[in-house]
Parts: sequence; C-alpha cells; structure tokens
Amino acid sequence: MDDEPLRPAWSEAFYPEELRNIAIHGPLAKITREWAWGESSGRGVRVAIVDSGIEADHPALAGAVQAGVVVEYDELAESHVRIEPDQPLVDLSGHGTACAGIIHALAPQAELYSARVLGRNMKGKAFQFAGGLRWAIDNGMQIINLSLSTSREEYYALFHKLTDDAYFQNVVLVSAANNIPAASYPSLYSSVISVAAHLEQDPFTYYYNPNPPVEFGAPGIDVEVCWLNGQTSVVTGNSFAAPHIAGLAALILAKHPELTPFELKTVLRACANNRARR
Repeated sequence: MDDEPLRPAWSEAFYPEELRNIAIHGPLAKITREWAWGESSGRGVRVAIVDSGIEADHPALAGAVQAGVVVEYDELAESHVRIEPDQPLVDLSGHGTACAGIIHALAPQAELYSARVLGRNMKGKAFQFAGGLRWAIDNGMQIINLSLSTSREEYYALFHKLTDDAYFQNVVLVSAANNIPAASYPSLYSSVISVAAHLEQDPFTYYYNPNPPVEFGAPGIDVEVCWLNGQTSVVTGNSFAAPHIAGLAALILAKHPELTPFELKTVLRACANNRARR
C-alpha cells in the first residue's frame, strides 16, 4: 500500500469566513468538546477494524480486542468469500494493529473487533474487503474503520450499497482517503466520514475541510504506532489518520449513543480545530 500522504491545507486560511461565522455564532457554537466527549472513555462502543488483522496480545492494546474473523476469497461461494473465526487473532503486516492502537489510545474502553481481509503484502481482493465490511455491519458494530480502499470502478456499486446499508443501520464508517490523487472507494461516498493526514501530532487536533470529498484531516504523518511482535513503528499515510477520527467517534458515541452517523459527523465538524477555540 502506498503511504505517501495527501497534504491538504488544513488551516484557518482555507476556512471561508461565512462558515467560521456559523461555527462561532450559529447553532453549532453550542456544541463543545466538553459536551461531545468530555470524560468519555469509549466504554462499550463496538469498533471494527477491517484490515490486515490485529495482534490482540500487543501490550499497548491491553485486552481491548474482543474477537475477530478472517475473510478468505472463495470463488465457489455465492458471495465469493468464506468467513471463519480468526483464532488466535493475528496481524499479517502490522497495519491493522497500528490502526487498533490509535483507536485504543483515544478510546481505551471501546471494544475492538478484527476483520482480517489483507495478507502479508497488504493485498486482498475487493470481495474480501466487501465481505469484511458486510460482516461488521451485520454483527452489531457501531463504528467501522476502513484504512483501505479500491480504485476499481467495477466495484463502485457494490461498495456504494454496503456503505448505504451501514448508514441506514446507524453504523458509522470512517474511511481513509487514497494516498495518491486518484478516485477510490468507499472514501468518496457521502455516507462515510473521509479522512486524510496532516502534519500535527496531537491526537485531538483535527480539521474540517469545507471542500470535500475529503472531509477531515487528522494526524497521520510520522506518527508512532503499535506494530508487530509487541513493537512500535513510525509511519505515514492517510491510513493512520482515519483511526484518529474513529477513536473520537467512539468517545462521542459512548457519551451520546442516540446520535446517527449524520449527527455524529455534525458534532465532529462543530468541534474541529479550525473553528474558533472555546
């Protein structure tokens, strides 16, 4: 997977004056970070990481990983995949563990689940990706982190249906934007929260982008993350920005479980750093 990040200009200078006025003086001004996630730990929120697996015994994850599945390609199956329990839970590349560690650091009492769809070379078929996403939607996940994508247009409709199914079942999808300036799915769909990387390191520093399709910017450049064999690594890519937003979403949902994906995205927008500090 190419980890060369997009570098959008997430700053006050690129935030139109009229939008700043709405954020400062309009109804969104009443939504503060304290209201949104103050004192929240993400307790009980179920978060799935559709990725390369999770090293569940990594010391930084502290028992947060509850269970997981492996999604294998099977051309004879009706859905082209076979889903089995991932026992013991493993990560084949480190990528999924990195995402899980970021989420756990932000929301330490969220419950993490793994859908392993990528192999050692970070490759997998679109049907495996779709199968892992479908499993997460159908098994009660509240937030799904998707730090992967496909650029194949023949799968546009398949992933569009899956993301709409998630949206109408109140499942929050957080999707990393492509690391290169090319179309990829599902990050381009309006039913997901799309994320790209910025240079800052504070995990609570994130920006709203008033010029979608990428909607938010979060830390993802030279960030230290969990990796294989209980180790850590310094990595770069939009893949590692997305779980920062997924972790914040878990904090918000734990405190406000009634929120729909649309409402949660509004809360994230209201609390972004490129709105006047309160």
